[in-house]
Amino acid sequence: MTSDTPAARRFRVFNRRRSAPSRARRRLGAAVRMVAALALAGGVYTAFTPGAFAEDTRQLSTAAQEGKALYDNSCISCHGRNAEGVADRGPSLVGVGSASVEFQVGTGRMPMTRQEAQAEQKPPHFDEAQTKQLGQYIQELGGGPQIPAGELIEDLKSNPEALAKGGELFRINCTSCHSFGGAGGALSSGKFAPSLNDATAEEIYAAMLTGPQNMPVFGDNEITPEQKRELITYVTQQLQGDKDPGGLFNLGRYGPVTEGLAIFLVGITILVFTSLWIAGKS
Repeated sequence: MTSDTPAARRFRVFNRRRSAPSRARRRLGAAVRMVAALALAGGVYTAFTPGAFAEDTRQLSTAAQEGKALYDNSCISCHGRNAEGVADRGPSLVGVGSASVEFQVGTGRMPMTRQEAQAEQKPPHFDEAQTKQLGQYIQELGGGPQIPAGELIEDLKSNPEALAKGGELFRINCTSCHSFGGAGGALSSGKFAPSLNDATAEEIYAAMLTGPQNMPVFGDNEITPEQKRELITYVTQQLQGDKDPGGLFNLGRYGPVTEGLAIFLVGITILVFTSLWIAGKS
């Protein structure tokens, strides 16, 4: 039989304390195991997704760095430090692409002098090189649509088929706002469709890609890049060239019917007064 003396009881308690870990030690061990598991999970994630880490540390091109300097000086107060936008000042620029920047900045619509129903065209604040640098910075920051490099319509200027197709596209998609002659027109809520008389090929292409103000976006699924070039050819060669189909007088550019009606009314009026004058003399 085992003795149950006080010394034996103390010995058994001491052995149990030595064999069973304390609560603090158990908690410490659990914490160490959790930290090790998290470190292992992080290492596995980094090993299998290096692209995400590289994206956060990517370097801007030289042009984009120049554009960032311009952005931080002139645009950050309205569009935010990372182009995320500022409430009641300016929208986010993430994803708008260089096309939107080159249109808005290149036509002087941005920077805006004050908040209005529509940003009006004015002399540009930045030159062409600076505009492209700003566009490159926004492009590398968030991506988005870009204007194709090189001449857009040089090879279509002497192509009558492209001119005809461009005219059809313009009448279907653009005349409801810009009028048949490209002179523009009023819209709702104080907005308006601007005149196309001075628009460049790059500005028109960028506007179709980005849909500024009330203009809808004409993506490549709605109007293909080739059709965009044909439409621009019609605007720049036909409408901006003052080649009115009516003849000598620019009466709305609706064609010979407008001028024929005007000549008829004026001629009849002259004939009536001439007849009355002859009758009075006789």
